[in-house]
Amino acid sequence: MPTVFSGDSRIRTNIPALNAYNALISTNNDIALRQLRLSTGKRINSAADDVAGYITSRSLQARNDSLNSAVNAVGEAKNVTSITQDALDNINSLLTKIKENASTAASGALGTDEKIALAKASYQLTQQIQFIVGSTVFGGNQLIDGTFSGEWTVGYNAANSLLTVEIDLKNTQTAADKFNVSAPFDLNAMSVSNFAGVTGLSLASLNEVTTTDLGVFSYTQIAVTLTSLASALNNVNKVASYLGGIENRLTSQESLLNSQVTNYKAAISRIEDTDVATEQMNLVKSQFLQQASLVSLAQANQNPQAFLKLFQ
Repeated sequence: MPTVFSGDSRIRTNIPALNAYNALISTNNDIALRQLRLSTGKRINSAADDVAGYITSRSLQARNDSLNSAVNAVGEAKNVTSITQDALDNINSLLTKIKENASTAASGALGTDEKIALAKASYQLTQQIQFIVGSTVFGGNQLIDGTFSGEWTVGYNAANSLLTVEIDLKNTQTAADKFNVSAPFDLNAMSVSNFAGVTGLSLASLNEVTTTDLGVFSYTQIAVTLTSLASALNNVNKVASYLGGIENRLTSQESLLNSQVTNYKAAISRIEDTDVATEQMNLVKSQFLQQASLVSLAQANQNPQAFLKLFQ
């Protein structure tokens, strides 16, 4: 707190002028501080401005940056589930058509040529399934060829440990603390003999139907073919359903993360940002005091002149 010393009649040290000068320096510093806060929009521009607030705001900002990364990860995971579900829906439609052809071929009213035509048409659909499998890609990874497994960091606990979600489309088991989809089958229609997890089901055999050997469309095998195709359809639908469940969870997590990011930003703003109205009022007050200090300093510098009259 400033203390007033008049200096009485001593002129070697002009105490009133020093008081006014010190007040002017303090006011100038305060004006500089207010102008800095108004120009940057931040109340805390360095750790010296608020030691505790600086630590808290930086900690919150680090947490918020991590949450933003988690939001991006959730979006990527949803991309994978959406792309995979679309592919599975297409495969479902193609398998349904193949099953319809097989059901038609089971009719005793059809001749051999008709059954062969149905088998060849079904094989074309099988080739389209293979095309879908080959083109269902994300991030350079095949999603439904029986090899894909991916993990995404979708959140952090109080200790900033990672919370992950895993989508596993292989025949593998994962840790109990990770939500996963395990799809124990391969959809490579041209390269496997256990299509969609059904033992012995090879869609490539549709191209082997001939006039001398109807194969999977023969009277003795058609029932097994129909049953196998029905099981394959069921398995494909199960995985699509599981992926839909994961996507619902990811949507919920995305909404939560966005809310958390907003709340953290609000907390950081309350600690770190400038209250423009308050700073402007303080600036006007300091500018007034600056003018008053300048006037006082000018007057104090004139005081020693009064003592010169003693020498007249």
